Amino acid sequence: MKHLYHSWRAAIRIARRDALRSKGRSFLVLAMIALPIIGVSAADLTLRSAELSTEQSLERSIGAADARLSGTGMAGAPIYQSPDGTNHEPVEDYGDKPYPEGATDLKKAIPAGVRSLKDSTGSAKLRTTHGLLHTEVRELKAADPLAAGLMTLLSGRFPQGAGEVAATTHFLESSGLSVGSKITARGFDREYTITGSYELPGALESDQVIALPGALLDPLDKALLADDLPGVNKDTSYLVGVSGGFTWNMVKQANAKGVVVISRSVQLDPPASSDVPLYQTGKWNNYEASPAAKAAALAAAATVVGLAILEICLLAGPAFAVGARRSRRQLGLVGANGGDRRHIRAIVLSGGLVIGVAAAVVGTLLGLALTYALRPLLEGYIGARFGSFDIRPLELLGIALLAVLTGLLAAIVPAVTASRQTVLASLTGRRGIRRSSRVLPLIGLAAVLLGAGLALYGSLLSDQPIIVAGGSAIAELGVVAMTPALVGLFGRTGRWLPLSPRLALRDAVRNRGRTAPAVAAVLAAVAGTVAVTTYQASREAQNEAAYVAQLPAGAVSLLVDEPGGRDVAQAREAAQKYLPVEERADVDRITVGKKQCTRYSDASGCGRHEIVIPKANECPLWANVPGVDDPAARFSKAQRRELAKDWRCKDDSGYEAYIGDEKLLKVLGINDPAAAKALAEGKAVSFDKRNIDTAKGNKVGIRLVTEAEDDKAQAASKEAEGTITPFPAYQMPAGTKSYGVSVLIPPSAAKSAGLMTVPYGAYYTTDRAPSTEQRQKLDAELDKTGAEVSLHIEEGFVSEQSIVLLALTVFAGLITIGAAGIATGLAQADAEADLKTLAAVGAPPRVRRTLSGFQCGVVAAMGVVLGTAAGVLPAVGLRLSERREAERWYQQALDEGWGRVQDLPDVPIVVPWATLAALLIAVPVGAAVLAALVTRSRGAVARREAT
Repeated sequence: MKHLYHSWRAAIRIARRDALRSKGRSFLVLAMIALPIIGVSAADLTLRSAELSTEQSLERSIGAADARLSGTGMAGAPIYQSPDGTNHEPVEDYGDKPYPEGATDLKKAIPAGVRSLKDSTGSAKLRTTHGLLHTEVRELKAADPLAAGLMTLLSGRFPQGAGEVAATTHFLESSGLSVGSKITARGFDREYTITGSYELPGALESDQVIALPGALLDPLDKALLADDLPGVNKDTSYLVGVSGGFTWNMVKQANAKGVVVISRSVQLDPPASSDVPLYQTGKWNNYEASPAAKAAALAAAATVVGLAILEICLLAGPAFAVGARRSRRQLGLVGANGGDRRHIRAIVLSGGLVIGVAAAVVGTLLGLALTYALRPLLEGYIGARFGSFDIRPLELLGIALLAVLTGLLAAIVPAVTASRQTVLASLTGRRGIRRSSRVLPLIGLAAVLLGAGLALYGSLLSDQPIIVAGGSAIAELGVVAMTPALVGLFGRTGRWLPLSPRLALRDAVRNRGRTAPAVAAVLAAVAGTVAVTTYQASREAQNEAAYVAQLPAGAVSLLVDEPGGRDVAQAREAAQKYLPVEERADVDRITVGKKQCTRYSDASGCGRHEIVIPKANECPLWANVPGVDDPAARFSKAQRRELAKDWRCKDDSGYEAYIGDEKLLKVLGINDPAAAKALAEGKAVSFDKRNIDTAKGNKVGIRLVTEAEDDKAQAASKEAEGTITPFPAYQMPAGTKSYGVSVLIPPSAAKSAGLMTVPYGAYYTTDRAPSTEQRQKLDAELDKTGAEVSLHIEEGFVSEQSIVLLALTVFAGLITIGAAGIATGLAQADAEADLKTLAAVGAPPRVRRTLSGFQCGVVAAMGVVLGTAAGVLPAVGLRLSERREAERWYQQALDEGWGRVQDLPDVPIVVPWATLAALLIAVPVGAAVLAALVTRSRGAVARREAT
């Protein structure tokens, strides 16, 4: 044992000195190993720091209180809840009946004699320096001890009077205001002074202001209701402080009164699942990931880590071989002085150990330092403050050990190769005769066949994409194992090449020990890039084929769903001003109940409208039938397939009923004089054949349902009949694109029928595509209105993957150049004697550059060609699997009668030729040129060593 200790101690000292002597090569290998360690250690530290403990999470949700009591909106109906308060359901099974609605009296659930603090939230549009900003308004005594931890005061103070508010820093940044500024809410003229700024630790990007209870939300609500506008939807909860904590029994008592409780003591010491009534209902459970899911996640992580280590080893291995080759005389002296193969292996392995330990230390420390330095940026990116700077020593040690393991694995093959050199060959510099393994290519071939078979099975017969990925990975590893034999096959093409590339190719084939790892590293990187880019290009082609334009090319839609149509006129004029408009078509919408109702409002007094589909035009597959849950179940599979072809069951052209004139037809690219004439005559225009009631003389019906009628129908579990207003209609020819518009009613007809309408927006045609400057100006103008504006400019299908493909190509190119450069450096170390001989016999200086460039280019070209071939397999396999899944879904949709089934989905397989061309041509040529440029033309002329 003592002898082993001293031998390894000496080996490590020799390796350390060699690493310091060859600083450039050592730094290269250290960087390759340390960079992933930096990323992984920083990611681990970031995730652990952002992961809140139960106590930290409670501090951000309930402050220093013992519990938060909230209502459910079910009028105090008893409930069951989960211990953490995130899930709940009513005790009574309402079945098809609607849930009760109404406020919950939270005060009934507050124990007597305890401290409580009211916390209310709502929203308002506040006036800023830029216009209006939709902001959350909170009413809370923020200075109360119970609220400690909910928010962090950064400057100034919390409000103390009725005319004061504090604001989040994000609100101040967005609004252009500061502490001391005055703000007002839209629809309410009272001014409030900003007295301080704060942040919410769990929501840094929140736009929120805080006022004292009753200071803002209630007065604003009264002012809005007085103007016949929708009021403020206020949500109220209570923070309570209870001596001894809010126990689980107290939580269940509050649940009986319809109150949801987030309790500190319950979350810190949760009850057993058997004591949770919610879990006993059978509808909920305390779900956890299954052992199989955990094993699959662990296997996936292990696979990713293993492939990353393999790639680093393939890149770093030749660099260690360079060091061993340049130190062969030193290793020969070790052997000449009594050292055996174990000592030689120990010295080379110690090189990997030294670099691995250095990479582990440097990578871990840099990961810690970067995370600490970038903490504000990381917190801003995730939108929340870290709970703490959480360092897990064991996890970081495990990550560091990966670096040491990577260094050792990368040095194994060079160590074994160096130990096989005889002492005489090492001292004289002779290379000896090295034969390639005959077993490894056979193992690789078997792996390729097995992996290809698995990928084929997964893509054609199985529903598990993981089989395709696993088979492809096995096949790629098989190709890596076959690399030395494949390099030999490449050598046979040398007879047709000029002198310099022929010498480079033969040198690469003759020295497969240094060529094969570099080629394999390039192969792995390029294979991954080709697989991802082929898959992404195929998905992009599929998305382009499935893209449905919302408007004709270059057209613009602007819709504003505001109470009473306010802000619509301003938004229309803004678009007219900043866009290159040719034609403008204003549209209005129908409102039921009150003019101030928004389109989908559920406020008191607001109803709804819908287009009536006559019974004869309803698709039998989904037409409502009394007493039948699934109408399609009445038919056989053959009947469902036949009904899928029925015109009544085809996908509809839209569902919108707009009030507008023939200008909208022009914007939508519809040139139909009959339709324009019908609108001029006061008739509606229908774009969906199912809307037309031929039994009543080609009319379209609009059903108006008031709030009272809707509530009555829901209570009786029936459809609301409402009031149907018929309009004489003209049906557009089949195939007319309406871009979501189902019925167009002229204003005169809507007025004659007594429909209540409000402005909704406008459609535009443009004479050219709006510039970025024009769009920015329009967005800024629309932001000033504070309205919820839906703006769409039809630009056709826009690819979002081009930057991804470019990034992957650049990544593969860098890996290729790096691996080829390492192999070239090793080749130059091997061929130094030959280069000296060439220089001595009068070879021109450019030969050295040319040979170096072709050596680098040959390695890059071989790796790129093999990687391209290996990378296509997984992409094709996954696409075939997705195609089969799409076909299965299509057939199932026809069999089940889901309806609205169009043609069989197109799942193309597209080869990204531009990316492949860059990899196959540009990358090897670029690597060769770069190697030639960085190689010195003249070497020192010296006596050729004896061989």
